[in-house]
Amino acid sequence: MRTTPHRRPWRRALALLGSAALALAGAIALPGTAEAANVLTNPGLESGSLSPWSCTGNLGQVVSSPVHGGSKALAGAVSSSDIAQCSQTVAVQPNTTYSLSGWVRGSYVYLGVDGGASTWTSSPSAYSRLSVAFTTGAAQTSATVYVHGWYAQGTYYADDIGLDGPGGGGGSDTQAPTAPTGLTSTGKTSSSVSLSWGAATDNTGVTAYDVYSGSSRVLSVSGTSATVGGLSPSTGYTFSVRARDAAGNVSGASNSVSVTTNAGSGGTSFKQAAPYLYEGWGDPPNVSTVMSATGIKWFTMAFMLDGGGCNPMWDSTRPLTGGVDQSVINQVRAAGGDVVPSFGGWQGSKLGANCSSASALAAALQKVIDAYGLKAIDMDIENTDEFENEAVQARILTALKTVKTNNPGLRTIVTFGTSTTGPTYYGNRLIEQAKSLGADIDVFTIMPFDFGGGSDMYGNTVNATEGLKAKLKSTFGWDDATAYAHIGISGMNGLSDQQENTTPAIWTSIRDWANSHHIARLAYWAVNRDRSCPGGGVVSNCSGISQGTWQFTSITAGFTG
Repeated sequence: MRTTPHRRPWRRALALLGSAALALAGAIALPGTAEAANVLTNPGLESGSLSPWSCTGNLGQVVSSPVHGGSKALAGAVSSSDIAQCSQTVAVQPNTTYSLSGWVRGSYVYLGVDGGASTWTSSPSAYSRLSVAFTTGAAQTSATVYVHGWYAQGTYYADDIGLDGPGGGGGSDTQAPTAPTGLTSTGKTSSSVSLSWGAATDNTGVTAYDVYSGSSRVLSVSGTSATVGGLSPSTGYTFSVRARDAAGNVSGASNSVSVTTNAGSGGTSFKQAAPYLYEGWGDPPNVSTVMSATGIKWFTMAFMLDGGGCNPMWDSTRPLTGGVDQSVINQVRAAGGDVVPSFGGWQGSKLGANCSSASALAAALQKVIDAYGLKAIDMDIENTDEFENEAVQARILTALKTVKTNNPGLRTIVTFGTSTTGPTYYGNRLIEQAKSLGADIDVFTIMPFDFGGGSDMYGNTVNATEGLKAKLKSTFGWDDATAYAHIGISGMNGLSDQQENTTPAIWTSIRDWANSHHIARLAYWAVNRDRSCPGGGVVSNCSGISQGTWQFTSITAGFTG
């Protein structure tokens, strides 16, 4: 029997490539000539069409999320036999240096030029910039640039790809467009600014407009308006726009416009320090003693499962009301605290997987809400039956949307595993489904442990949380403050299943980081294990390390968000 029944080692795909990450090149400085510009067409896919990009196996498409800038990006649906290479051929000049760059996201994404240089990165949870320089041959008049993923590594995304240098044509067109006019801001949020301007003119026609923030090009579009995203709240930015034609001739800059983004909303005001307490395992402690010794007020009660027929019961065996779990909840509330039941976990007969429909699951959740007059519920979504089943994910999220609608003020939490860099494929899918279904989840909580033997538990936890933040921002369009305010961390005290060691000092650092970034929730597995047993291994009633009794709970009680 597992000593940690709702936790397990998270399987991580092995890299098919070399293990050493390449250092990414910085931006390459080019001569400051009027011709030095992005010579690619549709570099940010803002036209809504792939053209003139072409993708192997018809595996490329234009998507609206996640994007780096503007409202569109390229998605390449890599398969086990096709890397979904998307490429574009452009005219170039011989004996000339060009700089290729772009923003990519995914596992093992490559950017390069046919027959020349390339570079790659692995950035599954957030966009990362790639850049590489190359010099054309003595008689070269065209170049094909590409972006692709890697076999069986999942869909990759690319956006705002640039090939900076003089356009081709041997100088047959050297006339630059006129400068755009009347640049103005048409709207702003805490994380974006919308701009519009008057069209430029050119002897052969304007093909694109490049939007600059200061001296950095941040976006390329084909029309006379754009929205620059990914900005920080309460921050001043200065924008300008340049036009360019098919030969790569670039206009002078438009007028500048300075805009300060709105203040961050901070998202939800919900804050919860709520370690797990499990009455069916691990020598459950006296909850009144723990509360008195630590000052903790909230507990996450594990686990609400299916007692048969989509009927909620504690651990599938103990009654919903009238048993030891209700007795503990009564004690918590008598001491001025409260509980959030956790549905699911790693094993057992789960309501999400066994209820036949979202409405049936919502009815089961409602029974628990009514029984205890709950303020919040946690769906701990794990294993292949729930987390790795997209239909069940959708069922759970739809049920949460229903009960939230029917119970004004109810807070909904989803808890799931993670990699060291952020959500895995199924975590990303869960977040994307929450957005598409309008589930209005209050807190997305990751479990940053069982990484596969990672030793830096503080660094891994912070990196995983930052990856989650990036995913929430790109999916929902939130600013940093709002994204953090929808994040929870649920750690594991002492030794994890994979012998990772989260010490009291490390947990204190994680708690302090969580407070400084104003996340919504801090939990750990479990109060049952919040006792010393150095050298005791991974067991149910102690942490396996030297610590003070209830020390992790006391640390957690200091979380204020």
